[in-house]
This record gives sequence, structure tokens and C-alpha cells, in this order.
Amino acid sequence: MSPVRSRHALFSDALRAGIPAALLSGLPSTIHALSIKRDPLEPTVAAGSILLPREQRRERLLLAAIPVHLTLSAAWVLAIAVMAPRRNALVEGSIAGLAIAALDLGVIGNRFPRIRALQPLPQIVDHLVFGIVAVAALQTGLELEEGG
Repeated sequence: MSPVRSRHALFSDALRAGIPAALLSGLPSTIHALSIKRDPLEPTVAAGSILLPREQRRERLLLAAIPVHLTLSAAWVLAIAVMAPRRNALVEGSIAGLAIAALDLGVIGNRFPRIRALQPLPQIVDHLVFGIVAVAALQTGLELEEGG
């Protein structure tokens, strides 16, 4: 396999895995927020504050969250595609999700007041789901490619 094809396959795998991971990863915090009667879009607004840190208008922060979430999700799933052996989605995905949570929430997010203000446990669970879904999707894509 040529290096160009290899890179193309890697990006293709990451894209296919990133879509379900990005879409499903917010379910735990959304369900939690609804169950305790909090705003389920609070994490989305917080994500928008990464791009627009001084913005106060909710609508603009919600719109800003779209490229932030897509960019972060694409970068993380690409990192997972490069590093995860894809043998055990639950274990590898959990490790990846926890590592991403530590970086997203602890290192990057700690600089942003709206992210710091989020309840950490639902956000950590979101990251766990992201990692597990990403590895499972990458694993499924690999099995389909190999005819298994």
C-alpha cells in the first residue's frame, strides 16, 4: 500500500468513525441535564465560547460551537485512528475517551470559564462514549475492509 493511499485510508476511516462518535457523544450529558432539569445546551454554549470567548449571546455561541465541535472531534478521531490498535473497542475507547477528557476538560477547557463551570462527570462520560464509539466504528470499518 502506498503512503498516499495509506493516508487517504486513514482520513477516510477517521471521517467514517468521527460522524457517529460526534453525534452520539453528547447523549449522556444531555440525558443527565434533562433529568435534573438543567439546560441541555449548556455544554454546547460552553464549546462555542472557545471560539468566541467574550461573546454573551447564546445564539452566536451555539453557532460557534459547530466548527469547534467538528474540529475537535475530527482531530481526536484522527488521533485515535493513528494510535488505537482496534482490538477491543470498550477498553481502547475508554482509555482514549479518558485521555481526551483530561486534555479537553483539564488542559484546554480549564482556560474557559464556561467549560470550567460545567459539571465534570457528565462531560467525562460524554468523552468516554466518544472514545468507545470512535474505536468501535474504526474497528467495524477495518473488518469490512478486510472482508471479516
